[in-house]
Amino acid sequence: MAIEGIDASRIQSMLSQLKQAAQRPDTAALPAAGSASAQGTQKLDFAEALKASLNQVNSMQLQSEKLGQQFVLGDDKVSLSDVMITGQKASIAFQATVQVRNKLVSAYQDIMNMQV
Repeated sequence: MAIEGIDASRIQSMLSQLKQAAQRPDTAALPAAGSASAQGTQKLDFAEALKASLNQVNSMQLQSEKLGQQFVLGDDKVSLSDVMITGQKASIAFQATVQVRNKLVSAYQDIMNMQV
C-alpha cells in the first residue's frame, strides 16, 4: 500500500494565496499614520492566515461528515468512493494542521529558551 504525499498543486495554491494576501492593500492591517512603526510597509496578519486555514480544515471535515451521512441515508447521488476520498482529504488536512501546530510550539519553545 503506497502512501502518497501532499498534492504539490495545493501547496502552490496556498503559497500563491499567501503572497496575494501579503500584496493586498489592507488599511486595517496597517499601523496608524502617527505611530512610530508606520514605515509604509504592509504585514501579513498571521492570525488571520491561521484562522482561514483552520476554517478551511473545518469545512473539509464538515463536508466529509455530511457526505457520510448522506451515503448512510441512501442518497443515490453520493458514492462510497466520494465519501472515502473526502474523508481522506479531511484527515490529511487535519494531520497537516497538527504538524504545523507542533512546529509552532517547538519554535516557540526554542525562542523562549534562547539566552538574551
